[in-house]
Amino acid sequence: MNTIEYKILGPGIVNLVLNAKNQSKNIITVSFINDLQTSVDQLASEKGLKGVIISSDKASFADGIDFNFIINKPSAEKLFTLTEKFKSSLRKLETLGKPVVSVISGHCLSGGFEMALASHYRIALNDDKIKIGLPDIKLGILPIGGAITRISRLMGLQSAFGYLTDGKTLSPSKTLETGLIHKIVDNREKLIPAAIEWINTHPQVLQPYDEKGYRLPGGNIMHPKMAQIITAAPAVLIKKTRGNYPAPAAVLSVLAEGSVTDLDAAFRIESRYFVKIARGNVAQNMLTTLWYQFNDLKKGNNRPELPPSKPVRKVGVLGAGMMGHGIAYAAARAGYQVVLKDVSMEMAVRGLKKIEAILNKMVEKGRITPEKKQQLLKRINPTDNPKDLQGSDLIIEAVFENRDLKAKVTQEAEPFLSERGIFASNTSTLPISSLAPSLSREDKFIGLHFFSPVHKMQLVEIIKGKNTSEETLAQAFDYVLSIKKIPIVVNDSRGFYTSRVFSTYVEEGLALLSEGQNPQCIESAGLAAGMPVGPLALTDEITLTLVEHINKQTEADLKAQGKTRPSHPADAVIEKMIHEFNRKGRSSGAGFYDYPSGEPKHLWERLPKIFPLKETVLKQDEMIERLMFIQAIESVRCLEEGVLTSVGDANIGSIFGWGFPAFKGGTLQFINDYGLARFVEKAKYLKNKFGKRFSVPPLLFEMTALEKTFR
Repeated sequence: MNTIEYKILGPGIVNLVLNAKNQSKNIITVSFINDLQTSVDQLASEKGLKGVIISSDKASFADGIDFNFIINKPSAEKLFTLTEKFKSSLRKLETLGKPVVSVISGHCLSGGFEMALASHYRIALNDDKIKIGLPDIKLGILPIGGAITRISRLMGLQSAFGYLTDGKTLSPSKTLETGLIHKIVDNREKLIPAAIEWINTHPQVLQPYDEKGYRLPGGNIMHPKMAQIITAAPAVLIKKTRGNYPAPAAVLSVLAEGSVTDLDAAFRIESRYFVKIARGNVAQNMLTTLWYQFNDLKKGNNRPELPPSKPVRKVGVLGAGMMGHGIAYAAARAGYQVVLKDVSMEMAVRGLKKIEAILNKMVEKGRITPEKKQQLLKRINPTDNPKDLQGSDLIIEAVFENRDLKAKVTQEAEPFLSERGIFASNTSTLPISSLAPSLSREDKFIGLHFFSPVHKMQLVEIIKGKNTSEETLAQAFDYVLSIKKIPIVVNDSRGFYTSRVFSTYVEEGLALLSEGQNPQCIESAGLAAGMPVGPLALTDEITLTLVEHINKQTEADLKAQGKTRPSHPADAVIEKMIHEFNRKGRSSGAGFYDYPSGEPKHLWERLPKIFPLKETVLKQDEMIERLMFIQAIESVRCLEEGVLTSVGDANIGSIFGWGFPAFKGGTLQFINDYGLARFVEKAKYLKNKFGKRFSVPPLLFEMTALEKTFR
């Protein structure tokens, strides 16, 4: 067998060792499911069997499922047969009449955790770096191996619903609290002996749900209290998912229907829902981007083919404000020594205090200990002296979006780079190549565009300037991975990819307002589309003054090149809000929304008078299409112009950068999902009705003619 080793540990004890050949990780594949069936059949015929231990020879127990068999969209019959085969082997394993113990020494996820759940006893290494759980729901699908049925019978319907629909992965100690792990041990060497001891003291064991007289904790769907809870659950889901994600609703259906059947029938119900969800568009969209393309990104497909760069030892951050302190925190959390430099010690210390506030919240939530908090803070040196940057392997400039200011701080700091050091700008809009002349070595300069708030946002957009070397790009890519962020690589342009496309969503929302559409309807359309925030609220967050500043900087730069910035309906809205009504955004206390102290924000009541409502009211679906289409069209332009170099970067960047709906798979997968020919026709309609900004890029015409999709 290629994925499981069958070993005899001692008299009557068999160790199934998960050890996929020629792979760094154990993944549940079709081959694995076949090998598991063979192994379980062999166990059933093993004479003198006393017990079974499932362990791993890899760093992880099992890292999840190989979803290629789903992305290839097999027939419903084939997919149903496969999931039933996996369930059948796990069911046979737990009903051998002999104790089965899983020992978990590394990540135990998805199908790997489902195999552990089919064991009678689960022991894990007490290591907070280990993640255990069922994140499948975050990929738009259901667990494949019977986890919904087993967990509901172990935890009860109410607890199982919350656990399964959250899709969270927990440390062994946190999983112990749920009851899904039975024991944790302090070192790896204790795992197997602890398993053998349990087998020897529990010669006859059944799963709780196979015991005579078993009752579902809390009762089944027919129990009055449980019926009330489950009946209210769909409303909770709609509020959370807005009906865009079918997998959580399917979990609820499996829980409810399976609670009133026997175990085998519940498993079949689960398989049917799995097949339905897995073959649906949402699962296909999410798996394409969040699994297939994401794995390509992690493999470094956009990284130059160069040897791993030397590890960074010291990081300098210029500017301790909103972005700077977050960038410093991310570096310090990854273990780097950090110099947080600002124009005064007072401002630098203020940035350190903001980092401490982030850590205090983490301590309150039990995510880190007070000791680790202090260790992290000690790695950060706040200063106003540029000489403290001496020997930095990476310096990141994170000051205000002003070209002259950036040039000044760059020139001041560059002399203190180490010999192999590189310099990065956190600019979100200014072309990297236009900032590079501030340095003596342009080949050492690159863009590292972090997103706010840095301690929460996972994406970093790496921008390669005209003269950026391949070595510098490789160093930057490796650094972003080292701080556990997601790197996408783009070529230089104004606004790059993320800021350029993200701005179209905001501007289209303002255009709708300028046309006399109801502000509340505009916000509702953004949320219904799956965006995390409505376009008016989002403009308030980034501030209207920043939008105006970026527009003016763009106008000035284009004028210097003999070009003109195209006007947009949003421009007049921004100008009126700032200069007629002094409404500048949330930070100034007033924008499109009012922000009363101690009360929820609400839309400014005068908006419908300042931007008079028209009798012609757009339907919500029409607003949604405009908000989504404008982002997708601009993404195609970025690909066409070479700003984007891969479809995966476009999709991943849009989801993790500004919250493009994951159920659509990102901006370019959105077009695949809509259908290219249909998308082109709709874009033509939008252009004729609302303006040239909806013009179809030539690349899209070409792909449609060739019947291609974005891959």
